[in-house]
Amino acid sequence: QVQLVESGGGLVQAGGSLRLSCAASGRTFSAYAMGWFRQAAGKERELVAVINSIASTTYYLDSVKGRFTISRDNAKTTVYLQMNSLKPEDTAVYYCAADPVYSSMLLDREANYWGQGTQVTVSS
Repeated sequence: QVQLVESGGGLVQAGGSLRLSCAASGRTFSAYAMGWFRQAAGKERELVAVINSIASTTYYLDSVKGRFTISRDNAKTTVYLQMNSLKPEDTAVYYCAADPVYSSMLLDREANYWGQGTQVTVSS
């Protein structure tokens, strides 16, 4: 069982930055691929970024490439999403997710464990 708790969301002006954190419980954090999804009001959930268990492979949604960076600290059982040059279209609830299989999260856009979500609002 893995429990995920996100933090770091908030209101920021366009062009600003935020760093989301996701603290995970459990001793097997280092065995999980970790990802960030988002869901804007009235839209479907989309996969924003994924990092594999040993941080050797990452994936980014095209619209966030060059602006967002996913990273993880296995010793702290925490995954991060650094978001720079934020745009109003980045406004959404951001969810942290964990799955033992990187390709499942990447290809199926699903995960075994989910956080409760944190709101990110970017004003123009």
